[in-house]
Amino acid sequence: MRDKELRNAKGQNEQEFLEAYKPGNYERPSVTVDILIFSLIDKKAETKRTVSQKELRVLLIKRKDHPFMHCWAIPGGFVNMDENLETAAYRELKEETNVEDVYLEQLYTFGNVGRDPRMRVISTAYLALTSQEDIEPVAGDDAKEAKWFIVQNGEQYLKLVSEDGKDVICYDKTTKKDSLKDGSALAFDHLDILLMGLDRLKNKVDYTDVAFSLLPELFTITEARNVYEILLGKQIDKANFRREIKKKVIETDQYADDYKKSQLYRFNPCWNNKKKDNYIKVK
Repeated sequence: MRDKELRNAKGQNEQEFLEAYKPGNYERPSVTVDILIFSLIDKKAETKRTVSQKELRVLLIKRKDHPFMHCWAIPGGFVNMDENLETAAYRELKEETNVEDVYLEQLYTFGNVGRDPRMRVISTAYLALTSQEDIEPVAGDDAKEAKWFIVQNGEQYLKLVSEDGKDVICYDKTTKKDSLKDGSALAFDHLDILLMGLDRLKNKVDYTDVAFSLLPELFTITEARNVYEILLGKQIDKANFRREIKKKVIETDQYADDYKKSQLYRFNPCWNNKKKDNYIKVK
């Protein structure tokens, strides 16, 4: 426990120091939050005999005002003096997109000088995951529009295509420049935030159960493998995946409405607990 009566070189105890302290003597940066929200949707099947596949999507808003007016950006905004960072993240997500009740975790703090042309701004980015396909974002506050964009994350490029096909953003990962050269680049340093978010998802697959946050309550083994492949950015051996995933799921007596009538499973949150009764077949 600290001693509040300790005296500094000026002979002040803590209370006296605080009363004499003038915050206005120092320049202070503004603080913002940015929220990356990812979800999965079913990819349109090419034929009736095509097994359902999923696509990763990210929610973006179109800025209503300067700077970067009419550019697409990650939802976010300034932190109020009377709120915590996470509280601000949830508030901004609700105000700008009408999305709430999602998984949220802190991603990274971005503070490069000049990242915001208005002033010195430090932003804490958050990562949100949802398996809800029925979320209909509604633009609000300083957002002109809010749309889901399909994420095509290649080795050399990153391409974002709005679900209605009207907006396309494409970057060369090596140069981090707009490949389309049409001014459709993301606002601020949001490309860096998005790339870090995708890398975080990829890395978390190896040591967490994050993939199941992007799956519905009931899913097939094929759907689960598809999610893992999307997050890892590579194909996975079917037999090896089935053997490994069996440790993490509970078998049900329900079946998908597809041509294979694939069996459905649910995530077992106790899979790492060695008690045998955690692997009971659900009827």
